[in-house]
Amino acid sequence: MGKTIDFIFDFGSPNGYLSWKVLPGIAARHGATVNLIPCLLGGIFKATGNQSPVTAFGGVKGKLEYEGLETKRFVAAHGLTAYRSNPHFPVNTLLIMRGLVAARRAGVGDAYLEAVVSAMWEQGLKMDDPEVVAGVLTKAGLDARAILEATQDPEVKAELAANTEAAVARGAFGVPTFFVDGEMFFGKDRLHAVEAELSRV
Repeated sequence: MGKTIDFIFDFGSPNGYLSWKVLPGIAARHGATVNLIPCLLGGIFKATGNQSPVTAFGGVKGKLEYEGLETKRFVAAHGLTAYRSNPHFPVNTLLIMRGLVAARRAGVGDAYLEAVVSAMWEQGLKMDDPEVVAGVLTKAGLDARAILEATQDPEVKAELAANTEAAVARGAFGVPTFFVDGEMFFGKDRLHAVEAELSRV
């Protein structure tokens, strides 16, 4: 049986984007597959009492500046030159996360994922605006109307909620979270540990 990396993911996390750009290479080196699991970060925060770094550490002198420095280092180390901070951050991701579930059900999940991560963290678009989302999807050759309509499907809503609840039940408290053979790792700065675990299992 092949190795699998379960990746708890929400478009709203810049570290989720950065991890997604690096994770496939790690998986390929170890003959593993990435199982990206759409979850709602806001739901994870609510269930666990967690907060965004801006809220949690905004009053800590130097903390956010240092986090920004680590991001610059990570971007440089991995050549992620397309990355840009989103000027609309934080973005309510409920629509686009439901959209990911809907797109997967329609068999176009990969194209949707790449279009939306690019729009969020390379183009800096306001991805909680349905008209902006529709434009991004149309430009990517996707049926924007069908996908956006499907975000209101009770089964799509239920799947995203169930994914979120299951992630919390496994111990997740934020994004990006990774599971390898039952072991949990949190944050892009733990990707080296993910790779070490893949070498072990």
